[in-house]
Amino acid sequence: MTQTHEALRLLRSQSLSSVVQDEIEQRILSGAIAAGARINENGLASELGVSRGPIREACRGLVEMGLLTVIVNRGFFVREVTRKDAIDVYDVRSSLMRLAGETLAGQISDSQLGTLEKLVADMDLAENENDFENFYALNREFHDRIVDFAENDRLRALCEGLVKELHLYRRRSLLQGGGLNVSNHEHKEIVEALRSHDPTRAGAALERHIQAGKKRFLAAAEIE
Repeated sequence: MTQTHEALRLLRSQSLSSVVQDEIEQRILSGAIAAGARINENGLASELGVSRGPIREACRGLVEMGLLTVIVNRGFFVREVTRKDAIDVYDVRSSLMRLAGETLAGQISDSQLGTLEKLVADMDLAENENDFENFYALNREFHDRIVDFAENDRLRALCEGLVKELHLYRRRSLLQGGGLNVSNHEHKEIVEALRSHDPTRAGAALERHIQAGKKRFLAAAEIE
């Protein structure tokens, strides 16, 4: 096999593994594969029409991301998050989002405010229709847009690493402490704080929102 052929073979393999990894990741984050569940490598390979090689490569990537753990001779399992894990992640996340708010407040455009307002309005509709899945997706996008608009690449990278881990337990927290209505009321406060162009107010609103999410998670954990 020539070096060119070998390079192409590796590229195809890596590309396939990336696609498979994205699919497994989305199933984990959506809750389709539950915390503690074992990854059925044979079943996924059959369903996705690939060999077990890309499945295993994808799982190794998800171990590095913190979404899976591996047990020798048993396989890959969706990570189960401890109470301390959750508290630590929420606390770091709240500090990062405070920085995002402080950074964005001084530079946010009318167009960006409009984007955030539309997401909040769509979350109101999702709440009224009891559409939790849509609300959850919009909620994720709301926070992602704030980080994107802050235009700090290092901040974005740190948030992306934390946010995927956070999704392992963030879903259940949304239904506690007043549920979707309270969460979206906090989103409206964030938008108004950003509209004021006051970095201190915007940063505090975002930090307060994440800390409130932590309290809702802890309340949900007590019920389970």
